[in-house]
Amino acid sequence: MSTARRFTQLDVFTAQALRGNPLAVVHDAQGLSDDEMAAFARWTNLSETTFLLPPTDPGADYRVRIFTPGGELPFAGHPTLGSCRAWLQAGGRPRGEHVVQQCGVGLVRVRRDGERLAFAAPPRRRTGPLPADVLATIAAGLRIPASDIVHHEWCDNGPGWSAVMLRSAAQVLSLKPDWPALGDLKLGVVGPHAPGQDAQFELRAFITGGNYEDPVTGSLNAGVAQWMIGAGLAPARYVAAQGTAMGRAGRVFVEHDGADVWVGGHVAACIDGQVRL
Repeated sequence: MSTARRFTQLDVFTAQALRGNPLAVVHDAQGLSDDEMAAFARWTNLSETTFLLPPTDPGADYRVRIFTPGGELPFAGHPTLGSCRAWLQAGGRPRGEHVVQQCGVGLVRVRRDGERLAFAAPPRRRTGPLPADVLATIAAGLRIPASDIVHHEWCDNGPGWSAVMLRSAAQVLSLKPDWPALGDLKLGVVGPHAPGQDAQFELRAFITGGNYEDPVTGSLNAGVAQWMIGAGLAPARYVAAQGTAMGRAGRVFVEHDGADVWVGGHVAACIDGQVRL
């Protein structure tokens, strides 16, 4: 028997709806099976759909499960910020200074920076330079000379990201991938903007298993920020643009503060209502 549950749809990494990355959130998801959650995520057909649950860890304020149309993720960035905003708007009150989210990678802290939310980037599960065969696949799939890849790194914090830096944001925006040649990579591509822009870097996220470009990607930005700041390729505070090639205008605000890298952005409300599940 279906139950009416609160439902929220938001746009993440933008202050203006329809310019970021949408997220569907089902509140009070107790009683839903894994199969029911997966079926609803396939039905929304968004990059991610989340389900809010009571925490099982005493240190958390709420628990979230994150589903793509293809399955569950242990962590993702824009679902973290969007789920937190939905939880707060529904009356959630954190017990401490930060909101603490429980998800597949453990506990993730989320702080309120004025009108923005920011999450503390979780540790990367895989780091270090990409092997030669992966670089060759990336160069072929992006239709660029291998010499145009000036830096590269594993940036996997759950979804499996690899990342490469090109010479410029303009080159990043000009890419037209050969999807079959990229194989099954989850690939982030970053390039610096010329001085004077409102963003210092441009990112694109290619999820090759589904031949899909993600509009604005928190997990990728988190891993890339940890890599670039740690390697001296980026300052301790910067703004990244993503989604430009798709007609979006995502902005990701990155700050290295002490031991943490915080990844933040605005969240715009779009839909409030009920869903019967």
